[in-house]
Amino acid sequence: MSILKIAVLGLGEAGSHFANDLVNLGVEVVGFDPKPIRVLHPSIVVAESNAKATQNADIIFSANLSSVSEEIAEELVDVLRPHQFFCEMNTSGPKKKQKIASILAPSGVKIIDLAIMAPVPPKGMMTPLLASGEFANDFSEKVKTLNLDLSVLENSKIGDAATRKLLRSIVYKGIAAVVCEAMQAGESFGMETYMREQIGSLIGGKNELIDRFVEGSRTHAVRRMHEMDAVIEMLEAQGIEPIVTKGTRNNLEKLSLNE
Repeated sequence: MSILKIAVLGLGEAGSHFANDLVNLGVEVVGFDPKPIRVLHPSIVVAESNAKATQNADIIFSANLSSVSEEIAEELVDVLRPHQFFCEMNTSGPKKKQKIASILAPSGVKIIDLAIMAPVPPKGMMTPLLASGEFANDFSEKVKTLNLDLSVLENSKIGDAATRKLLRSIVYKGIAAVVCEAMQAGESFGMETYMREQIGSLIGGKNELIDRFVEGSRTHAVRRMHEMDAVIEMLEAQGIEPIVTKGTRNNLEKLSLNE
């Protein structure tokens, strides 16, 4: 059996974890990032461009920022081939995922909407993933030997995985925002223990979970703020006024400015 070749585009927090873990799973990995700053496994080849990285890949993981995802698709449409799988992993709404698919369609590449359903650290490549689109089952079969935590949405289209991810984010990021604000209030009144008890009564009395909500929101504030921007855009397109989600987004912006 030939060695699986995977290109990882975007070697930030998520992409670098994926690339390093894939090497340890026996995959041949080529990556690209315009400003690579993460520590990478020595066997990972860092290419000169996105196009160069994808040349001989069986699968492309595009883990870039949503803001550059369409630009990257336009850069790659003339070099991707029908036998390849292109997995769009950026955190954006379904409409952007569909736009990327339309840009890449002339290449014939098999396009997968691949949503990252939990924080990448500490599980890395074993983070739960959700795939949708015409070729989602084919992709699942292609990576079967890697034993990833991969779920497939049956009879789905591009954008379905993204929709589920963002709907989930309304809950999880919203709860985190409430916990952060409540803990800040408790500390300011000298009642941190009391506030932990109140939060704990709702989430099972787990102090470590409270700390994880607070620290995770601070550490990943910028990325999660952009994620909530995508949620807001998706909800407004449905005619829903995202009052609470806007509050979550603004809380993350406040946290990002305080770091």
